[in-house]
Amino acid sequence: MRMQFWKSAIEEIYRDEPPNQPVSAELWRAVRKHYLTKRWLLRIIAEREKDLEDRAFRNLQELEMYSENTQSSLIYLLLACLGIKNVHADHVASHIGKAQGIVTCLRATPYNSRRRKVYLPMDVCMLHGASQEDFIRGSREQNVRDVVYDIASQAHVHLQHARSFSKSVPAAAAPAFLQTVVLEDYLQRVRRVDFDVFHQSLQTRNPLLPIQLYLRSWRKTY
Repeated sequence: MRMQFWKSAIEEIYRDEPPNQPVSAELWRAVRKHYLTKRWLLRIIAEREKDLEDRAFRNLQELEMYSENTQSSLIYLLLACLGIKNVHADHVASHIGKAQGIVTCLRATPYNSRRRKVYLPMDVCMLHGASQEDFIRGSREQNVRDVVYDIASQAHVHLQHARSFSKSVPAAAAPAFLQTVVLEDYLQRVRRVDFDVFHQSLQTRNPLLPIQLYLRSWRKTY
C-alpha cells in the first residue's frame, strides 16, 4: 500500500496535483524548481518494491543493479538539484551509487544476521563455501572474511572508477558525491580488522567524519 501510494503521488505531482501530504508537497516544489526527472523517482520506488520479496541477492551484479536503481538514481536527482548536466558526473553518480549500495549491504550484515536474514550475494557466498547459517551465527572464519573481502573489493573498484573522472567533473557537482567520505571510511576500517564484518569497532561511529566531510566540501573534491 505504501509503494502504491508513492507511485500515485509521483503521477499526481507531475500533473501539478500533489497529495495533501507534507513530503509530497515538498517534493512537488523540488520538481517544479529543479525540473527533476520523473523516471528516477519511479525507478527508486519500483526497486524498493522488490525489497518486499525479502531474499538474498543472487549475485553481485544483482546487488549492483539494485544499488544503481536506488542509490544512483538519488544522486542523479541531487545533480539535477545542483543544476549539473554532465555525462562524466552521471558516470560518477552511477559508480558511487553502486559502491554505496554494496557498502550498505555489508554494514547491515550484523543487524540483519541477528534477525536471521542474510542478503549478501549468494554466488560469492557459494564460491567460498560460506552458508547463510555462518553469517547468522556471526562466524569469523576465513571463508566468511573472504566473502566480505570480495564484496568490499567491488565497492572499492567503483570508488576508484568514480574518482577517475574527477578532472572531468564540474566542481559544483562535488556536494552530491560527499558520501564517498563515509564509504571510504568503512572500507578502510573493515580492511584494518581483516574483513571481520562482525568486529565491534565497525559498530561505532568515527568521530572524525564531520571534519573529513568539511574538508572535502571545502576542497570541492570527492
